[in-house]
Amino acid sequence: MKKAILLLLIVSAAVIACNSSGTTTPPATDSAATTTTPAVPAENEKGLELIGASDCTTCHRLHKASAGASIGPSYSEVAAKYAPAADTTVDRLVNKIISGGSGVWGTTPMTPHAALAPADIKVMVTYILALKN
Repeated sequence: MKKAILLLLIVSAAVIACNSSGTTTPPATDSAATTTTPAVPAENEKGLELIGASDCTTCHRLHKASAGASIGPSYSEVAAKYAPAADTTVDRLVNKIISGGSGVWGTTPMTPHAALAPADIKVMVTYILALKN
């Protein structure tokens, strides 16, 4: 039941983020991202909740989808690239999310997320990097 509620929150946040972006084209969905929640330690569940409440799922999916399904790397791809992560890597990714940028995953820029609290972003990054395990 708890997972069903969390899944509903994630999907709702994605719909809200898509509708508030000003575009009329709905993003492609990754059924694995919306139907399967990976087993994560309890301390990382907060990261999943924060991701669901943000606009992250507008561009990112849990797992790599078919070509063109998402404009950013999947969380599992990010985890594979950066895990195991030292604290400096986590801090670097937090700063990257806040300031945005491009070039690491292609030419499509990631928009800055300066309105998100750095502590919340750190929890989200920790969750994403835990997907490597």
